[in-house]
Order: sequence, then C-alpha cells, then structure tokens
Amino acid sequence: MQARRVTGCGCSRGLPGGWCELTVEGFRARLPTPERVTRNLGRRSMRMANGDGHFPSYAELRNRRDAPPGSAWGVFGADDELGTLNHLTPERVRAATGLVRNGEAVNLDLPLDALTPALIPTRKPVRHNMFGTNPYQRDEYLDGFYTQSSSQLDGLRHIGNPDAGFYNGADPERFVEGEPFLGINRFADHGIVGRGVLVDVDRYLRGRGTPIDHDTGQPIPVSVVAGAAREQKVELRAGDILMIRIGWLTHHLYELGPRERERNIDPLRCPGLEQSHDMVEWLWDNQFSMVAMDNFAVEAWPPPEDSPFVSDAERSGVLSRSGHTGLMHRVLIPLLGMVLGELWALDELAGRCAADGRWDCMLVAKPLNLTGGVGSPANAVAIR
Repeated sequence: MQARRVTGCGCSRGLPGGWCELTVEGFRARLPTPERVTRNLGRRSMRMANGDGHFPSYAELRNRRDAPPGSAWGVFGADDELGTLNHLTPERVRAATGLVRNGEAVNLDLPLDALTPALIPTRKPVRHNMFGTNPYQRDEYLDGFYTQSSSQLDGLRHIGNPDAGFYNGADPERFVEGEPFLGINRFADHGIVGRGVLVDVDRYLRGRGTPIDHDTGQPIPVSVVAGAAREQKVELRAGDILMIRIGWLTHHLYELGPRERERNIDPLRCPGLEQSHDMVEWLWDNQFSMVAMDNFAVEAWPPPEDSPFVSDAERSGVLSRSGHTGLMHRVLIPLLGMVLGELWALDELAGRCAADGRWDCMLVAKPLNLTGGVGSPANAVAIR
C-alpha cells in the first residue's frame, strides 16, 4: 500500500448507532462520530470524576470503551478546555500561599532571544524593534515572534493524536486565529497558580556518579525521577506543578561554544522523560496539574523507533511517519489534557532550594491572553 499523509478526515460512510466508516487508500476503520463521543462523555465519563468522587487511574482509562482508550475525555467535563489545570482548585491555590516564607521571587524564564541559533527551524528567535516619536519617548514591536521559541507552555491545540484526534474530541476545523475554543487564552483566563515542586534529577544523578549524557537523547525513567524526589525528601501531592531539572539548558547555553551549539542541534538530540506507559501512568496517577522541564520537549528527543506511542495509522502506512512519530506528547496533550512546560530556566531555583532544603514554592505563570493561541511564553515565577 502506498503511504500518504492525511491532513484531515471525514466519514466515508455512515453506520447505525453513531458510528462511521473511514476509508483512506484502502485502509478501513470504524470510528465514533463526534456526536457519539460527546453523548457518551456526557453520560458516563463525567461520573468517573464527579459522580462518586473517584478519579480514574491511567490503567482504568486504557480500558475504557466510551471514548478513545487511554484518554481522559470527559473526566473534567464534556466541554472542558483546561485539562489537568483543573487540579488547581481554589483550596490548593490558597494552600500554596503558605509556602511563601521569605518573599523571594525567582524568574523561571529565559530571555526571549536566548536560543540562537533556534533549536528547530520553525521557531526562530524574535526580532525586537524600537522606535520613538521624539527624543524623550520610545515604543517597540516584535517581528517573527514564535510563542514557543523560548521558555514556554504548550496549549491543548498544540498536538493531536493521529488515531483519536484532539483533546476532548475537539474539531480542529475550529482551530483558527481569533477563535477562543481550546486556545491558550483559556489558560490565561484561569491562571496558573499552585504549589510548585522542583525535582533535581541532574543533581541526583551527579551525586551517584552517573551524570546525564546531554549529547544524546537519553531517556529518564520513572525510577530516576521518583528516586530524586525521595532523596530530596519532598512529598508529591495532587495538584502539584512538577518541575524536573536535568541540566540540559545549562549544558547547551553555557558549557558549549557557538560551533558546538550548532552541532548540538543538527540533528537535535536532547535527554528527557522516557517514552513509556509507566511514565504516563506516574504523571497521570499523581494528578500533577502541569509538568515543566529545562529541556526541549519534556520527553527525550527524538523518540525511539520502538516507542509505544507510534500510532496505528503510522504503523499501517496510512499516515506517513514524521519527526513526531512515537512522541509521548501525542498521549499527554490530546488524550489526557496534560499541560507541559518546556525550556524553563530552573538553575537559580535549584540552587536556592538546595541551599535551604526547601524544594517547594508558590508558582505563578501567566500565559499570553492570545485568542486561539497554540502556546505561550511561560511568564513563570517561583515565590518562596
């Protein structure tokens, strides 16, 4: 069968009971219609989270039949557009204020133009232009402002799953400029305020004499992240904004020279979380509201050929393989609604936490209120 890229899909033939048959290049699949998905989400899935107080585990989600297996569609409501930010309840936000002891604020953002040359060609550094109408006034504008070119947040429009679609069954035809549906503006409206917890994997592995190889896409398994948290004696709680430091930005920006940096991104290889169901289960079952790291993609880049997250469409040849094939992003964002932060500047915070033994803080992040935005600079600060 000749593989080809699929840019959109629709039902080739309607079937009874809210199902449709999709046929592309001879490959036939039976899929639920959007109406069926929405109907089932409203009936059963909302009860999982709200009816009896039970929050479904990842194992339970993988066995569901009323929506794509492994998805949290409907868990936070049939019309939800916040995903795991729903874990930031008023009670948890209020509790986070008690973590402010000496009033110090630590910036968690790189400069907008810090990553030059760009890590990938589609995210170029911003160009800053200033002008004035008289000698005593200045104004400015930005050219080529890629919202995900530096320290950033991924919105729920960012990535879809080739087999299931976008978060909560969202119709990507609605993903247009000026349309607020599932945009980063929803995060801006809600705000991101909660208990931030830093797990310093770099410090943990160096202390064991097994430092991370930053020149490869080394995967970091659950056991290492959990082990670092245990060594720090930090309790992980539901609703936490989990920050994981592996030291990649330090290596890339400060340990490499200009020519070495260019070689380091051609092709780009970056350590990160291991692509595994164990990792997804750990992140989901701990009920983190967000996961942020000081690397390119949170997960290891590039994903391995044997990643468990290669889609059925790609395995069958219906969808051509790409640089995103096998990414854990395709489960975390569109299936689970998990909010990710990438390229966060965590070194200063790590130093202060190590100095006084306090690894938690009040964390505030304010995404751009960009209607229909796909992502945003993190605009994050830790308050201790």
